Amino acid sequence: MPPKKAVKEEKILLGRPGNNLKSGIVGLANVGKSTLFQAITKCHLGNPANFPYATIDPEEARVIVPDERFDWLVEHYKPKSVVPANLTVYDIAGLTRGASTGAGLGNAFLSHIRAVDAIFQVVRCFDDAEIIHVEGDVDPIRDLDIISEELRIKDIEFVEKAHENLVKQTRRGGQSLEMKKLKEEQATVEKILAMLKDGKDVRKGDWSPKEVEVINPLFLLTAKPVVYLVNLSEKDYIRQKNKHLPKIAQWIKEHAMGDPIIPISVSFEERLTRFETEAEAEEECKKLGTKSALPKVITTMRKALNLGSFFTTGADEVRQWTIRNGTKAPQAAGVIHGDFEKTFIQAIVYNYSVLREEGDEAAVKAKGKILTKGKDYVVEDGDILLIKAGAAKG
Repeated sequence: MPPKKAVKEEKILLGRPGNNLKSGIVGLANVGKSTLFQAITKCHLGNPANFPYATIDPEEARVIVPDERFDWLVEHYKPKSVVPANLTVYDIAGLTRGASTGAGLGNAFLSHIRAVDAIFQVVRCFDDAEIIHVEGDVDPIRDLDIISEELRIKDIEFVEKAHENLVKQTRRGGQSLEMKKLKEEQATVEKILAMLKDGKDVRKGDWSPKEVEVINPLFLLTAKPVVYLVNLSEKDYIRQKNKHLPKIAQWIKEHAMGDPIIPISVSFEERLTRFETEAEAEEECKKLGTKSALPKVITTMRKALNLGSFFTTGADEVRQWTIRNGTKAPQAAGVIHGDFEKTFIQAIVYNYSVLREEGDEAAVKAKGKILTKGKDYVVEDGDILLIKAGAAKG
């Protein structure tokens, strides 16, 4: 008898399922968050002022995701309408030491961080006598420790509350299925609590699908993916050197292994937005032998959120749609229109890379590379889809 196929346990991701995920810019006061937000969005939604609480309500903006595949498709089809993918970014007010106990505008900040799906953590590495540092001097390792600790303390508070509620319920005892489920939940919550008290972040744990189902509704701050943005002076950014960089890399290795670190100069990015045209900004970069870090910042965050894209194409419109990697065809169809998921029949599929290689749709068709897929097809990043769906029931 052939050996039984091993059943592959599907890994459930930490965080909200969905495509409309939000990122928040987080950091201590006066590290460059609002200026970064303005540079990213090229607008004046943020409120940069040299004052610790200049940003109180999180400002929101949608940022276009740079993608050369989309640019190529637009050039190829020359459609009447183009809709690129976007990423929602929030500017969140500066955190201060003691925020978890309500210092500064503590609790409001932490609830804003709770509402986003991932964190851009801005770490200050530039010296500027005119921009006060809330802690008195520039010390990125201390800043990393403060934020890490504040988020963890707040998570411990959330988890202890959840634990208290579960204990009240499991005290009743009994052998029912519901009681068994509650006890399993309690065991998971105790495991989370032990990890947090040990100084570790929840996103770094190895969790089973059942445990992830307990973690996700808690909306824990340390369960969110983090991209570290190291804010340098323009001079340091251009020469890609700063005395703090090796220490930061070491800190990430010890506390947040695998999280991306991107050096950026927020003052340089802000200066680039002052040029009248993109061509002038590019000319300035060429002159200095450098380039903007913003495209990398946006694409790295999409990756951290495990987001991918599929395209719909034609003479009328080229559009890039956002999905979580691992999404099946009916759910991808549902992103286009809710009814399509319910009435999905099949998807006509070929990948962007195939189209690029063959040159045009006719050549893809001639080589038999246009595929017809059913409801179990997992959409791949870069797929071009045509959805066939039945009529929605009225």
